[in-house]
Amino acid sequence: MRKAKPKKHVILPDPVYGEVKVTKFVNNLMYDGKKSIAYSIFYNALTIVQNKMKDAEQAPLEIWKKALDNITPQVEVKSRRIGGATFQVPTEIRADRKEAISMKNMILYARKRSGKNMAEKLSAEIMDAFNQQGGAYKRKEDMHRMAEANRAFAHFRF
Repeated sequence: MRKAKPKKHVILPDPVYGEVKVTKFVNNLMYDGKKSIAYSIFYNALTIVQNKMKDAEQAPLEIWKKALDNITPQVEVKSRRIGGATFQVPTEIRADRKEAISMKNMILYARKRSGKNMAEKLSAEIMDAFNQQGGAYKRKEDMHRMAEANRAFAHFRF
């Protein structure tokens, strides 16, 4: 390689929980650089989760982390062209990409939901993911199903 690898951007932890993962999530949630609004949406969503899931006996942040774990895919399919034919080759996902995919899927399906405001939509998606249902969880299951169906092409991995 001619150039050196670029340095990873250091992300600071969020002000309330002191978690880097929360900041990454808020960065994905943010529109037009409005980070304070994204933070308020996230914290309001966690407050709604706390109010609705009092019987869970877990902190809302722990519920959110468990929900993210539930929708994190382990494998994905990548298109690979071999001899004029395109195969869907299942590949394992790097840890940082797994995290990014799960966060983006949660936000995507929260935005698609019907609801009053984004905090309510996000809290509903968090609770659904925690209970292993909802759009983001279905997306993960579909990714795994696709990889399982195309397992015969795993030897084309690159």
